[in-house]
Amino acid sequence: MENKKKILVIEDDQDINRTLCLRLQMEDFEVIAAHEGHEGFYKATTQRPDLIILDLKLPGLPGEEICKELRKDEKYASLPIIMLTAKDTDVDKVIGKIIGANQYMSKPFDMDELLKKISLLLSEH
Repeated sequence: MENKKKILVIEDDQDINRTLCLRLQMEDFEVIAAHEGHEGFYKATTQRPDLIILDLKLPGLPGEEICKELRKDEKYASLPIIMLTAKDTDVDKVIGKIIGANQYMSKPFDMDELLKKISLLLSEH
């Protein structure tokens, strides 16, 4: 039997976090939730997720810093990261790519599109 893929959701908005977690569990993923930056970084480095969904505006430690720190460490350098954020200018998207996000989605987002991106990234790793 195949092991479930583990997804870490780092999102401070309680409703979005809950919705994402429930939908991902319905899609048969193991889901870990974090609501704050330091908690998210800790879980990213201790829980060994297969993919991270990362908000940029987080209390404590911003998503940009989490992404940069993970990319500096060879253990996490290839970990797929999807940035999911209200910041949606072209400049924000370029910054997302520069700091190491594999995909960038703006809020409000389409759940089916997010699931396609997750599936694509997990199939590549």
